[in-house]
Amino acid sequence: MTNAEIILLRRRLREACAASGVEIDRRARLVLAATLLAEPVVETGGTPALSTSTVDGTLAVTLVLPTPVDQRRRNELPLLPDTGNDSALTWYLPTGDGAPSVAADEEAATREEMLDLIARADTLAREQRELKHELAETNSGVLAMYVELEERDERLRQAHAVIFRELEDALRPRPPRVAGLDLAVHYAPSEPDSPTGGDLYDWFVLPDGNVHITLVDAVGHGVTSTRHALTVTHAIRTLALEGHPFQDLIRRAAHALASVEPGLVATVLLARLDPATGDLTLANGSHPRPVFVTAAGDAELLVPPLAGRGVGFPDPGSHSLIHRVLAPGDLLVLYTDGLIESRKNHAEGEIRLLDAARRNAARDTSAIPGSLATQMLDVVLHADDTVVIALRRGL
Repeated sequence: MTNAEIILLRRRLREACAASGVEIDRRARLVLAATLLAEPVVETGGTPALSTSTVDGTLAVTLVLPTPVDQRRRNELPLLPDTGNDSALTWYLPTGDGAPSVAADEEAATREEMLDLIARADTLAREQRELKHELAETNSGVLAMYVELEERDERLRQAHAVIFRELEDALRPRPPRVAGLDLAVHYAPSEPDSPTGGDLYDWFVLPDGNVHITLVDAVGHGVTSTRHALTVTHAIRTLALEGHPFQDLIRRAAHALASVEPGLVATVLLARLDPATGDLTLANGSHPRPVFVTAAGDAELLVPPLAGRGVGFPDPGSHSLIHRVLAPGDLLVLYTDGLIESRKNHAEGEIRLLDAARRNAARDTSAIPGSLATQMLDVVLHADDTVVIALRRGL
């Protein structure tokens, strides 16, 4: 079973759940549980077998593995099997009247499920806080209830670890491999135990060989801001791949999303680079200004001639573009406002960033984003999600 077959297995599970009207919460946990069991088997050359059937209002899903699964590993799954022997596990899921739709592609389906799992984890966390409050007011049976709470905390931590690992893979794409171009990224959440937020990025290579980068900062917190940021990055990717003019991407995305997500507000920064010539074009919609550092050590903020506005703002769009030529050794730093507003002074943050970019420009590109975040966030009076992207043309 290859990676493509793993994707096919996930697709079969989703289609079976959709056909039986299984709620997305159970579907998401089932798909994640089956993936966690099947991937190690695939890595060792094994082949899991999947079967589904619906009887008397219940969807039965059986996964047969070539090697036994011990009880400890079963207990770590996001959806526990109902029955099964050592190597055959069966889940029974109640069916419903509706038929939840399944996203057309693997990435979109995974994002949908991960967002639902995060929402479920948030609900469990809220219930946990409520239970702790009840425990504080209870004088009898406190010890037994605290033992139960600790066990529940451990299960919650395990579920969070699995969800966050999958979520990171879905939301934080790895840099594309482009000859003569170095790309690196650092992401720092505002809360250590909450790695999702409204700061997201996307980067890919267009059919003409140009590299496209999207950086989005959606207003708000938690799952809603993550969904908004995902919606913007997906819309811009779709428009870019359809070949719409670069300067029109923010405006078109804003108009397309106005009726779909009327409450969505996000700043957007777009970069387009030709790796062969170093021609760089930037479009800015209400986003913090990038930093450009030449190989000689000169640093500047890249300011558009006319200010643009982001998605959800009045008169959205990039009203002018920034053009530069990235010579060999030149460095471009893109970031979200969490990097420069930790001390609650935007202008002072930009000055500090220019200085930090000069001092770190000689480092290996892969080390620059993390180093900038460490130095800029030494004093945090205002905590916010932070994304830092470094782009350098090779010598």
